Amino acid sequence: MEWINIFGAVFITVIMVPNIIYALKCKDGFENKWNNRGVEIIEQIGRFGCFGFMIINIPGTWFGWWSDEAFAVYLIVNSVLIITYCVIWIICFRKNTIFRALALSVIPSVIFMFSGIMSRSVLLIVASLIFAPTHILISYKNAKC
Repeated sequence: MEWINIFGAVFITVIMVPNIIYALKCKDGFENKWNNRGVEIIEQIGRFGCFGFMIINIPGTWFGWWSDEAFAVYLIVNSVLIITYCVIWIICFRKNTIFRALALSVIPSVIFMFSGIMSRSVLLIVASLIFAPTHILISYKNAKC
C-alpha cells in the first residue's frame, strides 16, 4: 500500500471540513476580489498537486520516511498544525482580517511543504513550492481589498 498515504488523505479531509462549512454558510466568502487570472491558475495547479501528492505516492518520486521516528514527527507536527488551522477557522470564522487570511494560507502551505520533506516526496515539494507563494499572495490581496 505504498501508493496511498492514508494519513495524508485524513489530513486533507480535515483541512477541507472548515472550508466546506464556510462555503455553505458564507456564500460570498470565497469571492476572489483581486482577479489575477495567471496567479489563480498557478495556485490551482499547485493546490491540486498538493492534494493529490499528499494522498498518492508515485514510485520513483516518493522515497518514504527516513525512520519510524521521522514518521512520528510527521504525524505529530501535522496534527498540531491542523488543529491550529481549525482553531483559527473557529475563532475567525466571520472576520475577514489579514491575520485570518495569512494564517489560513500559511498553515496549509507549511503542512504541504513539511509533508513533502518528511515523506521525501519530490512532487509534493514541487507542488507546495508552486502553491504556497501564490495561495498566500491571493489570500493577502483578497483580505486587503
